[in-house]
Amino acid sequence: MSTPPSRPSYAAVLRVPHARRTFAAALTARLSYGTVSLAVLLSVTRATGSYAVSGAVMSLFGAATVFLMPLRAALVDRHGPRRALRPMAALYGALLCVLAALTWRPGAPSAAIAGAAALAGGCAPPLGPTMRALWAELVPDRGLLQRAYSLDGVAEELLYVSGPVLVGALLGVAPPASGILLSALLIVGGTSAFVTSPAMSGPRPEARGERRGAVHGLLPPVAVALGVGLALSGVELLAAAYATERSYDTALVPWVLGALSAGSAVGGLVNGAVRWRAPARTRLCRFAAGLALVVAAAGLAPGLWALTGAMALAGVFIAPALTTAYLLADETAGEGARTRAGAWVNTAVNAGGSSGALVTGLLIGRLPLAVCFALAGSTALLAAMVAAGSAGAAARVGAGGALSEGGAR
Repeated sequence: MSTPPSRPSYAAVLRVPHARRTFAAALTARLSYGTVSLAVLLSVTRATGSYAVSGAVMSLFGAATVFLMPLRAALVDRHGPRRALRPMAALYGALLCVLAALTWRPGAPSAAIAGAAALAGGCAPPLGPTMRALWAELVPDRGLLQRAYSLDGVAEELLYVSGPVLVGALLGVAPPASGILLSALLIVGGTSAFVTSPAMSGPRPEARGERRGAVHGLLPPVAVALGVGLALSGVELLAAAYATERSYDTALVPWVLGALSAGSAVGGLVNGAVRWRAPARTRLCRFAAGLALVVAAAGLAPGLWALTGAMALAGVFIAPALTTAYLLADETAGEGARTRAGAWVNTAVNAGGSSGALVTGLLIGRLPLAVCFALAGSTALLAAMVAAGSAGAAARVGAGGALSEGGAR
């Protein structure tokens, strides 16, 4: 393992031995997650002629993908990426092909489509958590690791932007189910290249006593990830409601949300470039609190362009908050639980996104939009307070343990 440079940079991250090949393969496979959601939604809608059915299928697919991720990540930790990811990717790809075959033409039975989607989601390989765990092994220097995580986060966000565009281009020459086949090809091919990288590690059994400490240490990053997911999903609906209420052209809403993504990308790159003096726990709470305040204030924007600026500023806190959450999860996890720790953070973000959209949808029309924005921001603020409180409690427990050990000596 080469010695990291004294002044870390993003180029230095990619100069780490085997980093470029491994990262490129992981991104190829992860692009599947950027294409599959839209492809499944359009395919199921075309095959069944029902938005209700497609919504139910997407809910099953998403729930199985998100909530079973920690279990799949535990298999990666226990058996190693090579032994665990290959069968997951193969089974996931095969089930996507079944789903594509079912939805290729109209008239497929809804129950069969829902079953195939749920089974496929349950097998989705945890590529993001695995790559982040691998970064921690490739890059032992914490400053350079911060840049690696920032680069990973920004690249992942770009995949979720470019994936739907790729599906849209494919729809010009093929039916929507072809997007599902493309997703299967990406996941199988990319994962095969990923697990054959020389940088790939083997299984790392969890040491005795690691689990209890990891559970306490994971609460701050998981809480903040959940709060960020809740706030973000709420903001997406609120931006559309804001434009409708003030009679703006709804075609402008994607630009508002694009400003959020652009701000997140800039914030992520800047976060990785700064040599922070504050510890990760402190930064995590500050980023979440900053996001909360900006989202709450966005409800007072006098016009759509002001709202766009507020969204760009809110985005500046998103990637740093999530990157720091992953970094802190890695710091607190034992050697045998790194993938699982990252998966819990990932699950929290997605769970927050799903539930936040549901709750916000129920509140819009019942409360003033400014209040809805404030409530969306309050979820991130509450998460920051929980993270700060749990960090303080962990510090007191740690100090008590140290005193007890000192007395025993």
